[in-house]
Amino acid sequence: MTQSFFANNILGIASILGGLALWELVGRVIVNNALFLASPSQIVLALVRLTADGEMGRNIAVSGLEFIVGYLLACALGVVLGVAMGESLAIKRVMQPWVSGAYATPVIALAPLFILWFGIGIWSKIVVVVSLVLFPVAINTEAGLQRKSPRLAEMLRSFGATRTQIFWKLSLPSAMPFIMTGLKLGIGRGLIGVVVAELFGARAGLGFLIDESAAVFNMPNLFAAIAVLAVAGIVMTAGFTWLEGKLIPWTMD
Repeated sequence: MTQSFFANNILGIASILGGLALWELVGRVIVNNALFLASPSQIVLALVRLTADGEMGRNIAVSGLEFIVGYLLACALGVVLGVAMGESLAIKRVMQPWVSGAYATPVIALAPLFILWFGIGIWSKIVVVVSLVLFPVAINTEAGLQRKSPRLAEMLRSFGATRTQIFWKLSLPSAMPFIMTGLKLGIGRGLIGVVVAELFGARAGLGFLIDESAAVFNMPNLFAAIAVLAVAGIVMTAGFTWLEGKLIPWTMD
């Protein structure tokens, strides 16, 4: 299994190693100033130091909780809203302008307002995450429900299938690839929401660490926090890709 993994991902692994080597060369030889660019080795040392004194763990715990609560809430609401729009033309006509407008609105610019309303605690960050994740999930869910085959739906009706049975047996399976895509898109947007909200006002979190490090030009600590966010995004996206292969294996062919 390990050999198969490396064989299937050899180009990606080589690309990462090559990029890190080039980064190290630029950071150590060309720039050679940690105030402007931290090299990968300096970032690793910063990660070890921050982890050893417990600071990284505390910040990850805070940002992780904000992301998980906001992401799960947004996914649940987004799927429900998308299903409602996909299954009811009246609801779609009522909600479409609001969803389209909210999706196009720069929610990040509203982060200070959310902090003013909900304070600098966890709930303002959760609201920002929900605002960024909700609409891609809803839009993808609604689009997926429109992809069901009209001929198959008509055939099921001719055999006496109810609307509920058609939804569970045809509409939802047809929409699952789109729903999974929306969930994967929401990962990156949710992580961005957490960081941006913490930049505007927080007492802990990875965004707080980034802001604090930037204020004193501590580039290794700043890049260490960014590296944690990048790895989290990669791992979660890979996890959803694996889950997609288990839930809807026919899309992997």
